Amino acid sequence: MDSDVILADFQKMAGFFIRRLNQISVSIFADRMTQGGYDFTPVQFAALSMLSKQPGMDQATLAGLIAYDRVTLGGVVDRLEAKGLVDRRVSKNDRRAKELFLTSCGEQVLAKLVPVVTLLQEDILAGLNDEEKGQLLALMEKATLAGNEQSRVRLITRKAS
Repeated sequence: MDSDVILADFQKMAGFFIRRLNQISVSIFADRMTQGGYDFTPVQFAALSMLSKQPGMDQATLAGLIAYDRVTLGGVVDRLEAKGLVDRRVSKNDRRAKELFLTSCGEQVLAKLVPVVTLLQEDILAGLNDEEKGQLLALMEKATLAGNEQSRVRLITRKAS
């Protein structure tokens, strides 16, 4: 940043930096997906990733585990199903409920996406050394968990098995 640029007070606030880092993150994610010939959003990747860890969960549980509202996630699952990556199956325990599973194609696509998404994490935090990255991630996790109950969309914090 130029030293002669005058920042407004809001540009020194946590919310400003969080919003900017989110914009940077989404932009880098989109660029890397395009460069790799993939058509995925961060939430689609999160859904695939979580379903690979916990196959058979319902849509409401998935929404909580990746902190997205149910309506938005419904559209995400619809698109993943249309791409042949996710399967909805009637629950054996509750015939009204549907369980979500990755298809074999979904597993293959996720295996290709994981290295791309892992690499782009470095680009998101460019300019920080490894120690600083660890500190930032630890502090963001702490702040996120502390504010979880204030969010309209709460993160279910149980660990994936």
